[in-house]
Amino acid sequence: MDKRPSSMKRIKNKKQAQSFINKQIKEIQKQVKDEKVLLALSGGVDSSVVAALLIKAIGKNLVCVHVNHGLLRLGEPEQVVSVFKKNMGANLIYVDASKTFLKELKGVADPEKKRKIIGKVFIDVFVKQAKRLKNIKYLAQGTIYPDIVESKGVKAHHNVGGLPKDLSFELVEPIKYLYKDEVRIVGEALGLPKDMVYRQPFPGPGLGVRCLGAITKDRLDALKKADAIVREEIEKLKVKPWQYFCVIPDYKSTGVKNGKRYMGWSAIIRAVNTKDAVTAKSYEIPYKTLYTIRDRIIKEVPGINRILWDYSNKPNSTIEWE
Repeated sequence: MDKRPSSMKRIKNKKQAQSFINKQIKEIQKQVKDEKVLLALSGGVDSSVVAALLIKAIGKNLVCVHVNHGLLRLGEPEQVVSVFKKNMGANLIYVDASKTFLKELKGVADPEKKRKIIGKVFIDVFVKQAKRLKNIKYLAQGTIYPDIVESKGVKAHHNVGGLPKDLSFELVEPIKYLYKDEVRIVGEALGLPKDMVYRQPFPGPGLGVRCLGAITKDRLDALKKADAIVREEIEKLKVKPWQYFCVIPDYKSTGVKNGKRYMGWSAIIRAVNTKDAVTAKSYEIPYKTLYTIRDRIIKEVPGINRILWDYSNKPNSTIEWE
């Protein structure tokens, strides 16, 4: 049941989205006036829509911080910089902290420990940047309505939850009464690229939970390339699944290359359909697409010698492997 404010009507088209944008621009300007606003820009649809909205409302008074932890999909950090800094003229601070994250994650195989390390290091890097900035009064977040419903209150964005008490910001949450489908419509109306607006769900720890076990740079690099191939080929289909990606486990098996035996990793393809992520069914990838993915990964990605297809449902499996 929709319990949003009575004045809040469902956004179903670009005209309604533009009306929402115009209203939010006025409300943002009224709230923050000439003050500066800080935003952790992950590149996901929610933070991207908030960034685009705030740029229209307050321009350079929005300070975006994009932390590249090295666990994003291939090409995503570059897309964030291109879209927001080059195309939209955003006041964007780009931080390449990938070496720091890999160093802290070295030898850590437990999924929950990996998650905690990724979250903590992200906050440390973000706080370091925030403390260098002067006269920041507001923190913008990509909170959406399901976050509020699930947490029975305003849910902190996963990227900046747990900020120290000496960084006491007032919140700016312009899309907190929108559902995900409405956020996407608003994103299109704001002129964001379609592949960014309709980007499939991505776990908070990123590829950290798809590079199974202890993460190594060579295996992470192979995962990024293999995952890009999986996404590129599946995106050519007329009917695409809800989520599709690649996983690489931390074990090797024997293969043959140039007439010699060698040890290589397996690449596991995962594609599912779901309405709520509580249950999910394996998506039947056409064999022609599977064969293309297989041939491309084996040919283009060093170190991988086997392609596996995970076609299990949830339950008993989960969508992610870790």
